[in-house]
Amino acid sequence: METHNLKLRGMSCASCARSVEDAIRSVPGVQDCNVNFGAEQAMVEYDAKRVSLAQIQTAIADAGYSSTSLQDQEFITGEDDAEKTQRLREFRHLRRKVIVASIISVILIFGSLPMMTGLTVSFIPTWLHNSWFQFALSTPVIFWCGAEFFINAWKALKRHTATMDTLVALGTGSAYLYSLVTTIFPGFFIAQGLSPDAYYEAANVIITLILLGRLFEMRARGQTSEAIRTLIGLQARDARIVRGGRELEVPIQDVQIDDIVIVRPGEKIPVDGEVVSGTSTIDESMVTGESVPTKKQPGDEVIGATINKTGSFRFRATRVGKDTVLAQIVKLVQQAQGSKAPIQRLADQVTGWFVPIVIAIAILTFIIWFNTTGNVTLAIITTVGVLIIACPCALGLATPTSVMVGTGKGAENGILIKGAESLELAHQIGTIVLDKTGTLTAGQPTVTDFITTVGSAHELQLLKLAASVERNSEHPLAEAVVRYAQTQGVSLEDVQDFEAVAGSGVQGRVADHLIQIGTQRWLQELNIDSRPMQAEKDRLESVGKTVILIAIAGKLQGLMGISDALKPSSVGAVRSLQRMGLEVIMLTGDNQQTANSIAKEVGIQTVIAEVRPDQKAAVIQSIQSGSDNRSKSNGRRHSKTRIVAMVGDGINDAPALAQADVGIAIGTGTDVAIAASDITLISGDLQSIVTAIQLSRATIRNIRQNLFFAFIYNTLGIPIAAGILFPIFGWLLSPIIAGGAMAFSSVSVLTNALRLRNFKPKAIAS
Repeated sequence: METHNLKLRGMSCASCARSVEDAIRSVPGVQDCNVNFGAEQAMVEYDAKRVSLAQIQTAIADAGYSSTSLQDQEFITGEDDAEKTQRLREFRHLRRKVIVASIISVILIFGSLPMMTGLTVSFIPTWLHNSWFQFALSTPVIFWCGAEFFINAWKALKRHTATMDTLVALGTGSAYLYSLVTTIFPGFFIAQGLSPDAYYEAANVIITLILLGRLFEMRARGQTSEAIRTLIGLQARDARIVRGGRELEVPIQDVQIDDIVIVRPGEKIPVDGEVVSGTSTIDESMVTGESVPTKKQPGDEVIGATINKTGSFRFRATRVGKDTVLAQIVKLVQQAQGSKAPIQRLADQVTGWFVPIVIAIAILTFIIWFNTTGNVTLAIITTVGVLIIACPCALGLATPTSVMVGTGKGAENGILIKGAESLELAHQIGTIVLDKTGTLTAGQPTVTDFITTVGSAHELQLLKLAASVERNSEHPLAEAVVRYAQTQGVSLEDVQDFEAVAGSGVQGRVADHLIQIGTQRWLQELNIDSRPMQAEKDRLESVGKTVILIAIAGKLQGLMGISDALKPSSVGAVRSLQRMGLEVIMLTGDNQQTANSIAKEVGIQTVIAEVRPDQKAAVIQSIQSGSDNRSKSNGRRHSKTRIVAMVGDGINDAPALAQADVGIAIGTGTDVAIAASDITLISGDLQSIVTAIQLSRATIRNIRQNLFFAFIYNTLGIPIAAGILFPIFGWLLSPIIAGGAMAFSSVSVLTNALRLRNFKPKAIAS
């Protein structure tokens, strides 16, 4: 299976998006498809052995739309410039149409004042309200400015579907054709006792207002993707590299892995890499959201697009082009913006049958008015009003625009949200499970105590054996042992038969000595007596230290106390989460006593300790299944009353992150954990969890407001346009007002969505 993102062109409403989605899904081999009208993107999952991307694009073209692959585009500076140029060209073309249509509409309205008011206006020349003059003026507006409505309506008709363009084409076309008939055959209407009034100005003004609405919509849509353009604009244009002993300045797309890159004070770092010489402080706020500059020295990683502040240094390029952190962030944000939130399904279901029902209502309106009054003019006015005011644009824009702005805002705050479903679920989180090491703590444990039973004369030899075995493990505790041995000047030896026992310890042979290092429980399973050092172990654990036991040839010979300092943000973040009404649980592989000590320090009441990595997912599942009335969605268990989030950073957390309703990975952790998660906190600051939940709640609140505006608009607008108020107030809705209201509804939804750009994390009051 492959997943591809496509940029779509030619969609005018949510019904178009549904047509594209149906066309893609009809292709054999397509597994899944989501079309996002707001982002103008399609995310397609398909079997590459059964169907090619070209065949999918052909199906889109046959449906009357065009597409280009986003996956094939390189992450280079010029990519966004080309897209921006295309968008600007389309904007200017639409603006010309609006200007021409507006000028003509003003002239037509001015000339039609006598007819609309029923008064004789002496200062208006009679030729201005001449039907043939108005016909000549309005025709270019109908067939040039409004051409796309009729073209798209015809394409939809050939596909046996109906879209917003169908409604506009029927409405304006009816008004125009009726006016043309009254212009050519005025005597026929006079003979029937009817006034041969023409409504060219109505058709023209409707098209003008709808085009004006699209102009505002196009500008607002551009602003919803501002986060991606800002991120792409962060990267440097050039890099200073060393090749063949010479310094060269090259475009960043020419930088290769292992190139040595020189960075001077005030310059942007071109690509990702590892510092090889020099020291400096780097402002990483544009990627991580952290405002405090980070000190860098040889061996530290640097991220492309961040800004070097004070010193000069050289680094070796490790990731370039599409593999850089910034490129991956942009890709994740694009995927999230192109995804579809579950709340959008309601709007999709409505738009599927909305347009045909509106057409049926319009026909019924015409029949009722004509049969009741015998006045074809009134029948046409009400019919056109229904067709125009019912366009479901606002319904299609309500969810995707908010999701686009929300995910973009998350990226600005160092929070990567992989999809709209995760963004929506986050606001429902009721229980949040926190891993200890690397999540609540800094993830850089340090050996604070080394106690042996062999005496000080053999202490360094025991340390050498233990550190030699631990050097083969990637566990943070193992790294702490190796660092401690290095500070003691101990040289390490080769290890044979190394084995890591997940959640228990490690073992291996050094110079024919079997060394086993791990938890008391594991050593007891190996029938190694740990009682001689029980008192020392209990004392260290009582102050929150992790204890590992060291056995040589099946006999306990020492232990180490290891402490991992809490992150500065942990206490405040836990308190904030609790004040938001969330249940906070700590889940760790540490022993119960150590875990309780850390939990007490941060204020967590519920602790689940001594859990092996392979058991963590099962623990998450048991927390989820603790709620009644459960349902299943997309393979994940969802509680109606309690949604569970898991926060972790290590490889051993990946299954639990995948099992949780919302998996949140610490960005400073492993790639596996990040890949398994739904939300990534780039900076590793736990306060970002609070920000992510606040952002989710703000986004969902914004979406609900948009859906309310869209639904209430259509619910009230259609009956009013059909003339339901006429028997009470003797008032009919002008098609011109209907056109303006329809345009205003889309603009109001977009404007409301753009308010999310002002989102700022809020401090949680006690």
